Amino acid sequence: MLATLIISDIAILPRARVEFGEGLNVITGETGAGKSILVGALGLLLGERADRRLIRRGAEEAAVEAVFQLADPVPVQRYLEERGMPPPEGGALVIRRSFSRSGSGKIFVNDSPATLQTLKGLGDLLVDLHGPHEHQSLLKTSFQLDILDSYGNLEDPRARYAGVWEEVKETRRGLRDLEGDDREFERRAELLEYAVEEIEAAACGEESEEDLVREHGEVANARAIIESASALVAALGAEEGGAFESLTAARRLVGDLGAFLPEAPRWREEVEDILIRVQELAAEVERRTGEISASPEREAALEDRIDALRRLKRKYGGSVAEVLAYLENARAELEGLRGRNQTIERLRERLALARERLAAEGRALGRDRRRAAADLGKEISAHLRDLGFSHAVFRVALEDREPSSTGTDAIEFLFSPNAGEDVRPLREIASSGEISRVMLAIKAVLGAHDRIPVLVFDEIDANVGGEMGNAIGSKLAGLGRNRQVVCITHLPHVAAFADAQFRVVKEAAEGRTRAEISEVRGEDRAEEVARMLGGKDLTSVALRHARELLGKRKPPSGRRRRN
Repeated sequence: MLATLIISDIAILPRARVEFGEGLNVITGETGAGKSILVGALGLLLGERADRRLIRRGAEEAAVEAVFQLADPVPVQRYLEERGMPPPEGGALVIRRSFSRSGSGKIFVNDSPATLQTLKGLGDLLVDLHGPHEHQSLLKTSFQLDILDSYGNLEDPRARYAGVWEEVKETRRGLRDLEGDDREFERRAELLEYAVEEIEAAACGEESEEDLVREHGEVANARAIIESASALVAALGAEEGGAFESLTAARRLVGDLGAFLPEAPRWREEVEDILIRVQELAAEVERRTGEISASPEREAALEDRIDALRRLKRKYGGSVAEVLAYLENARAELEGLRGRNQTIERLRERLALARERLAAEGRALGRDRRRAAADLGKEISAHLRDLGFSHAVFRVALEDREPSSTGTDAIEFLFSPNAGEDVRPLREIASSGEISRVMLAIKAVLGAHDRIPVLVFDEIDANVGGEMGNAIGSKLAGLGRNRQVVCITHLPHVAAFADAQFRVVKEAAEGRTRAEISEVRGEDRAEEVARMLGGKDLTSVALRHARELLGKRKPPSGRRRRN
């Protein structure tokens, strides 16, 4: 259950701490006092958008914190463990959220940083929040279908159907991509074939443009290179005045010094090393220059190859690597185009099989829905009779339709509030007050089928008055026997059924308006219910009536279980 809610600097609430109890908790107060701020603050903890305009004037930051005491912590524990977050200790889950005027915000779950998405997921496990806007949702067939599937525990068959639906959609999209204009595919294939042939003919990748440019430079300057190399070899050789001849004489002279200087043998070795290196250098020069061709044909061939490589880079990529990547992609696409007919045939076969599976899943889901629809209609009708519709009939009508993402069923909630009237679509006949009671009946039915521990109603009794409050209060109290219920109400008859009542009071002091919330008990509670009965001016009649209401609504002891 929601044990504690703490609010700081939100709207006209500078600070509030509410300790909720088990069963039915009601929040009362005059219109505009700030009751819905509590529901809004709880919504922030469930992942709703934070609006900086909610921050109280004069404050830089607003914050809200909640402590949930979980009777069954397993679903929340599993959810947190999947996200690498610590589990609730002792069944206690603490959620804190703050947001500032600068736009920054912080979220913590059990003191661990969390994301807004994580908060929304936790909210789905912890609280079912019903606000006034949800009345209109009830008139939408998509919402009605969700209610039916939730009641029938049909999430798994619906997910199986949705998976096959996605397969059908993806296969159909693949076919559309391939079943275009044949001439367009032929033109594309011709372009790819030309590109592949052009790149392959250039043998792109066997040598780089830099290598080709270097070789072209050698061929174009072959004569000058060979002449200079020949002169170099002569200068290094044994001819008169050559380096080899001079070094040979130096070796002989160093040998003569050997009889007089101890260093001379080392010098001789060095001279011999130089002689060998000079000979090797001359041989290398001769070998390298011997590879150079002075052929005009080779020069022309190199120029053509350089031009071809540069042309390919302009057409297919800024580098050889990009040209080669284009080649691989072109080959793959060309292979796909050449096998297009076979691929189309395979996809058609796959689509036919997927459609068969989709039809089978749709029929199975439809059968389950029809079984659940009959029971749902009966249960809602029974709850509506408890809520003052003594002759109400509620039906869930299903008709076959073309497959969609949610199945092959068209749904319509049908309602007849009075005896002798035909059932008609809920959206055509129900008033806002009737819609409120239908929604409460639905929540009462679904409450027995889901595991969400906290139900929150923001003015579920809108546009309802008089004795109808007794029926609504009784139904809310009944919901509170199995889970915690938090309800904002204007009706004294509803408030009288509460296990705990909280009053919101708005006051102005020193030019500022502020709201305060506190639990009311004993005679204070009687006065609050009396105010709801008769306005600000309390009378003995109103107080007596309030005490009578509270005396009659005391729940039997020991009926609660912890949430």
